[in-house]
Amino acid sequence: MTKAEYEVVILGAGPAGLQAAIHVARAKVSVLVLGREYKSSIARAHVENYCCLASVTGEELLKEGRIQAEKSGADFLTEDVIETSPEERWFAIRLESGRELKTRSLVLAMGVSRNRLGLPNEKELLGRGVSYCVDCDAGFYRGERVAVVGGESAAVSGAMTLLFYADEVHLVSEQVMVTETLASQVRQSAITLHEGRRVKEILGQNQVEGLMLDDGSRLDVAGVFIELGAKGAIELASALGVALDSETMKFIVTDKKQATNAPGVYAAGDICGPPWQVAKAVGEGCVAGLEAAKWAKKFR
Repeated sequence: MTKAEYEVVILGAGPAGLQAAIHVARAKVSVLVLGREYKSSIARAHVENYCCLASVTGEELLKEGRIQAEKSGADFLTEDVIETSPEERWFAIRLESGRELKTRSLVLAMGVSRNRLGLPNEKELLGRGVSYCVDCDAGFYRGERVAVVGGESAAVSGAMTLLFYADEVHLVSEQVMVTETLASQVRQSAITLHEGRRVKEILGQNQVEGLMLDDGSRLDVAGVFIELGAKGAIELASALGVALDSETMKFIVTDKKQATNAPGVYAAGDICGPPWQVAKAVGEGCVAGLEAAKWAKKFR
């Protein structure tokens, strides 16, 4: 049974997060892992270049990693994080169920967002109505009509956020896949839900003018936010004051101890940039876990 307070909370249940959890738990520090293993980029992969294992599926690797972490004492919760914020001597975490947690240290290991719809015009209209971050760009659409595309926690919570800015908010989703609490909030809100639909085309030449859906219907919107998964690095890191790399603004900057510029916050795995290799993720997870445990023990 999960608690309301942990010494370390790890966001992400891929190789980096699982390795971090093993080391935190073995250091006799209470630790919770948040996330879903199947969302890891390795979940459907076949691994043949990982030291000491000639051939293994990503699914097998994740399954064994979780078993190891649980045996070491780590707790798991299959929920996405909606919001993180620093508080005095703590970090506050709000989950998609509405539940709130506190922790002394955070390890960010949720991988990288692969948000692209792959539609014509999508790349050309980036910054001209196409956005991949509600938290970053919502303020540009005050009084406008907007749409959010996606069915998981990032899209649903993003649509809820946009209600405070836009005059009209549409949520286009093939399937809403969030907790009942969050799904109920959307259905009872002013958001127009287009469930079972997908975007066929982004309309506009120099600026987004609308969306064409697969049933032939058109949504006249000035902005479209593509949020296909859980909250990603940009949104969660920015709320914590964590620095991103200056070139792409996609990856978290860390030192050799996997520490970010925010005290008590560490990062590991794909979220720290390429190469996209299990060995790198596991190594960084090891270091991040050890350092996060060391930080948390300062508060005992």
